[in-house]
Amino acid sequence: MSDILSKKDIEHFIHNGFVRLDHSFTREIADAALEILWKDLPCDRANPSTWIEPVIRLGMYTNEPFVNSVNTPKLYNAFDQLIGKDKWIPCRSVGTFPVRFPSVRQPNDTGKHVDASFPGNDPNNYFEWRVNVKSKGRALLMLVLYSDVSEHDAPTVIYEGSHIDVAKLLSKEGDAGLSFMELANKLHDLPERKRSVCNR
Repeated sequence: MSDILSKKDIEHFIHNGFVRLDHSFTREIADAALEILWKDLPCDRANPSTWIEPVIRLGMYTNEPFVNSVNTPKLYNAFDQLIGKDKWIPCRSVGTFPVRFPSVRQPNDTGKHVDASFPGNDPNNYFEWRVNVKSKGRALLMLVLYSDVSEHDAPTVIYEGSHIDVAKLLSKEGDAGLSFMELANKLHDLPERKRSVCNR
């Protein structure tokens, strides 16, 4: 297989902190994943009047459609280009899922955050999980879309280049880094960055 990412794509990843890969898995895989998610939601897919919450969180999922969606030749090729061959392990679960619905109520999870990557003193307390400047335990973060999301729905917002600001902040914190919450509380002090939305 020829390289999936161009030189321009890789430069975009380095300078902006992300790269977008369209059509990384089939529509059939996406539909199978959506069927599982809808069965687990406390609302009726065919009846929008039951969609009363702005966001419902689900996860983690190890069902075949989810695992297949993040283990495709196209993604493996991109991982090799970004991280290096044999320097990553396949993903065997997908989650968590913030399932968003149209609502006049503001969801309570729209603030800035950085995903943590290794446990603190209590591995069961996600808010104590940590992140350091070496990105210990995490090479990449995948944001996977199984349905179409427009800018007017509820796309994930990425602040272009903010990974550089976070790395500068973490460079002062040594190998222990900061907990998820400690870092989240410092993000409002970082420079303003251009917003990019994760959508179709």
